[in-house]
Amino acid sequence: MDLKTASALRRLRLVSVPEGISWIVLAVCTIIKYTVAEDFDAAPVLGPIHGVLFVLYVIFWLDAWNRTKWDGRTGALYFAYSVIPGGGFIAERKLRREAEDAVIAARARKEGVVGA
Repeated sequence: MDLKTASALRRLRLVSVPEGISWIVLAVCTIIKYTVAEDFDAAPVLGPIHGVLFVLYVIFWLDAWNRTKWDGRTGALYFAYSVIPGGGFIAERKLRREAEDAVIAARARKEGVVGA
C-alpha cells in the first residue's frame, strides 16, 4: 500500500467515529425533543456539526475508494456505514483492521516470507 492510499484510509478512519457519534447524538436529541421536552431543540447546533462531519466522511470515502480501487460492493458498504446509526464505529474498526493487515503483509514481504 502506498503512502497516499494509507493516508486516505487514515483520514476516513479519523472522521468515521466523530461522524458516527454526531449521528447518534443528533438522533437522541431529536427523540428527546419530540417525546420528553418539546422546548429542547439541539438540532440547530448539532445539525450543522453532523452535516460537516458527514460531508467530510463522503469526501474522504470517495478519495479512499478511488485510491484503494475497492469493488462496488465494498465501496457501497463503506458509504452505508455513514448513514446507519453507529456505522462509523464499524467502518473505523474495519479500516483499522485493513491497515494492520497491510502493515503485516508489508513486513512479511520485506523479510521475504513466502506467501505474503
